[in-house]
Amino acid sequence: MIYNEEYKIKFYKDSLSGREPVADYICRLEERERNKVNKYLEFLRLSRGYLDEPYSRHLQGKIRELRVDFNNNYHRIIYFTYFNKTIILLHAFLKKSQKTPSKEKEIAWSRYLNIINEN
Repeated sequence: MIYNEEYKIKFYKDSLSGREPVADYICRLEERERNKVNKYLEFLRLSRGYLDEPYSRHLQGKIRELRVDFNNNYHRIIYFTYFNKTIILLHAFLKKSQKTPSKEKEIAWSRYLNIINEN
């Protein structure tokens, strides 16, 4: 018998405001875009946190970028796979240039370090 271990997705939670920036970003999307993002997040969960290009790509260390394109909107969700089969969504943004902006990577990296340093 093969046992398929369940992975779960969690949103990064800001310790000062209590907000979940990625959840907020997704909620602000138009319904069809939000549905596609949620579909990709489910693919990510079922793939145990790893999807190949073009759906996901490595950014830095353990951090990866989920790529959800919808018409001319290029949504990016930066995440990493953590202990206990948990995928943590760190940051989301609408990509407007060819390269992922350094500012967006820095936000995700800072949140990643907050989580790592808490434990």
